[in-house]
Amino acid sequence: ADTAPETLALTKDWPSGPGQRIRAQAPSRDLIEAMEELDQDRMHSIIEKLTTFGTRHTLSSQTDPVRGIGAARDWLFGEMTRLAQPSNGRMTVALQAYTQQPTGRIPTPTVITNVVATLKGSATPERIYVVSGHYDSRVTDVMNFTDDAPGADDDGSGVAAMMEMMRVMATRDPSATMVFTTVAGEEQGLFGANFMATQFKAAGADVQGMFTNDIVGSPKADDGTIDPGALRLFSEGVPSSETPLQTQIRQLVGSEADSPSRQLARFVTNVANNEHTGLAARIVYRRDRYNRGGDHIPFLQQGFPAARFTEPHENFAHQHQNTRLVNGVQFGDLIDFVDFEYLHRVTKVNLAAMWSLANGPGTPKNAILDISTLTNSSTLRWSANADPDLAGYEIVWRECTEPDWTHAIPVGNVTTFTVPVAKDNVFLGVRAVNTSGMHSPVAFPTPA
Repeated sequence: ADTAPETLALTKDWPSGPGQRIRAQAPSRDLIEAMEELDQDRMHSIIEKLTTFGTRHTLSSQTDPVRGIGAARDWLFGEMTRLAQPSNGRMTVALQAYTQQPTGRIPTPTVITNVVATLKGSATPERIYVVSGHYDSRVTDVMNFTDDAPGADDDGSGVAAMMEMMRVMATRDPSATMVFTTVAGEEQGLFGANFMATQFKAAGADVQGMFTNDIVGSPKADDGTIDPGALRLFSEGVPSSETPLQTQIRQLVGSEADSPSRQLARFVTNVANNEHTGLAARIVYRRDRYNRGGDHIPFLQQGFPAARFTEPHENFAHQHQNTRLVNGVQFGDLIDFVDFEYLHRVTKVNLAAMWSLANGPGTPKNAILDISTLTNSSTLRWSANADPDLAGYEIVWRECTEPDWTHAIPVGNVTTFTVPVAKDNVFLGVRAVNTSGMHSPVAFPTPA
């Protein structure tokens, strides 16, 4: 009775489990060489040219040869066609257009035209990855289509990044299909991107990843602070396309942070946050900025994995503003405020992500976690990949409080495997690996 009570050992973390700690995927020599070919001077020239059209407002002239969105469209089509020539026909450029009927910010029937460059994959061409920027612009009044709207950062920066990636990839031969596009109608309601996404969906296209680059040209905030090593990557958790049944399953398994879009974003940080890009993409657990939206949203609504790149701090004096000088403060989206060294690094992050997706294996399909019996082990099943250079698969896991996958268990070239990990305590997934050691984004299983 006079002895001290036994002290209980408190365990803060679960015991370590099987597998190896996941390491970032190092860029290959071919990827490094491709990133080194990116030219910030070319991106400067593209943005400079885009600002010469006066306004690129969606409602501006489509027939004036020098001013308005029509002149910008024609220049983009001609320039992208020229950039595609070194591909010897493997990359094609087309105009994708439709007439948008009056709604909200579209007062009269208006032709919306996307310019689309498609580089067909050599091994698995049915697998598609898309990168975009929007070429329309605006001033303070979203319906004002007459005043000058240079749109250098919003979104000349995204268009320039896309076109420079397109130029570099035109001489290369990715395994999967890469689509480089600039879309219209973003400021009026994401119309161009919505049309593209619905066309992909109607065609049954296997779009396994989409990125929009929108306002990616400056790391400088409105208070003057600079964050040159950061890039925001917006990624939704709960899928925009979720059905009532999928909602029920998500609530049962707790997968609020494991949408296909979130797996895509995690993949980006794994392959692109390194010394070769000079940037760190920071995942923001939101579909987009607070109460705002961008061209990735129509893809999310169609069930495609998609995410948005945006500079770390927006300067609102330099976007959606009439060009003017007030008390010594310059307003307007002018090329003077674009940091081309920063844009260069942003483009490297994009290229690292797109390259790694298109040259690595596809995301496994039909991944399930077997719940037919109660057990403290976990059995996963998935469909076999079609990649000709497939080496096998890895089951990945992380504790429920971890933001990213921490451990990988190599399981060979099989389509079912049981691991001694309790599904109640951790999250599990599966990813493919090719013979070069490149991996796919993770497929998060559903219970079955």
